[in-house]
Amino acid sequence: MTNPNKEYAFPVYEVTGGMTLRDYFAAKAMQGLIAADAHDGGCVKCGDKYIAPLAYEMADDMLKARTE
Repeated sequence: MTNPNKEYAFPVYEVTGGMTLRDYFAAKAMQGLIAADAHDGGCVKCGDKYIAPLAYEMADDMLKARTE
């Protein structure tokens, strides 16, 4: 298997860049975290200090699960 941190979420034949699978997973995780946070009356403004790093931690866990 190739390096999961270098895989693209939407691969094309002539890769010139784009969203990585890690970014895609983090975006999906962040979407859920923000929705859950807003539903619970939390602080969405905390995104850059709490939600964004947590989303990438979750994305890293998802990538790790793919290789186990």
